[in-house]
Amino acid sequence: MIERGQGRLTTAVNGHFKKLNDYAAQMQGVIGATAAAVYILKEGAVVNEWYSGRQAAAEKSKLVCEHTQFNVASIRKTYLALAVSLLVEIGLISCIDNELGSYLPEYREAARGVTIRHLLTHTHGLIDDGGSIRREFASGEGWAYRNAGIAMLIQLVNHLSGQTLSEFMRENVIERYQLSETGWRTAYDESLIYNYYEDHESWVGPNNSAAGDQSNLFVSARNLARWGYIHLVKGQLEGIRCLPPSVFDRVAALQTPNQLPAELPRHGYLWWLQRDTLLNELGERLPNDSYQILGITGCSCLVIPRSNAVVVRMYNQLSSVASYNYLNDIRHFGNLAYDLLSTYPR
Repeated sequence: MIERGQGRLTTAVNGHFKKLNDYAAQMQGVIGATAAAVYILKEGAVVNEWYSGRQAAAEKSKLVCEHTQFNVASIRKTYLALAVSLLVEIGLISCIDNELGSYLPEYREAARGVTIRHLLTHTHGLIDDGGSIRREFASGEGWAYRNAGIAMLIQLVNHLSGQTLSEFMRENVIERYQLSETGWRTAYDESLIYNYYEDHESWVGPNNSAAGDQSNLFVSARNLARWGYIHLVKGQLEGIRCLPPSVFDRVAALQTPNQLPAELPRHGYLWWLQRDTLLNELGERLPNDSYQILGITGCSCLVIPRSNAVVVRMYNQLSSVASYNYLNDIRHFGNLAYDLLSTYPR
């Protein structure tokens, strides 16, 4: 029996989502991932919880289970996004249309004209060229998915809060919402997938800092679904509100500058919003209020307010596959998930 109701998390699993799990298993083989998971919350209940494979290629590796924590790669950016929104909430950032240099004087010249809004929407036009910052395009007039802006936002959080990103998030969000299977990991633990990468050229990057400034955020499937659900219910979880709704409203609202060409992606605070654009990562059948984040390891978190649902997919993909089209895959996965949610028995 599924308990319904806003803010309540209960467990129930059935075969309704078998088609989605089968598709995830098929693509797990295509991309060469040893591990996979699909986890769905609808109306506060767990309606699908599926795990596949082992934490590494070796036969002696642990089987994937509910405790397994995946490296979520760029999904970490939504944790940074919430940190920025919290800084806006408490007044340490007065307006996201302020230039970055007004908060971090060392960027006053290199990032002249670049606002926090530009950094949050990948429209800043800056690129790190061997340690020096240069421009690809005028801020607000183009779009490029570059980590230079992410590094600047992390530095901004450090400067304004007096804490590292991981400390700030642990104190203000992770502990409050009991996200015990979430954190920037540097030490080996048997629940982590690929914490120490055998291939030093792995595209995930280094994992020797606990400050929140690297792509070493590890999260279990159920914690990532809880993360999405916290956004869906605007911070009120299990009858307790730890953060005000406005923190979550601005994160999921359209923040991309109006002058950006219509064919380029639209974002909230780093989340991808549903729009009919060439590079959009959301399936075309998903409702207009949907938003999503995707990491290079194949992990994704999709929030569908119209369905009152969160859909999480986890992989441990560590290298590219020539025949694999990640946009087609993630769009199809989202479309299929929405179709099945739409026919889920009430």
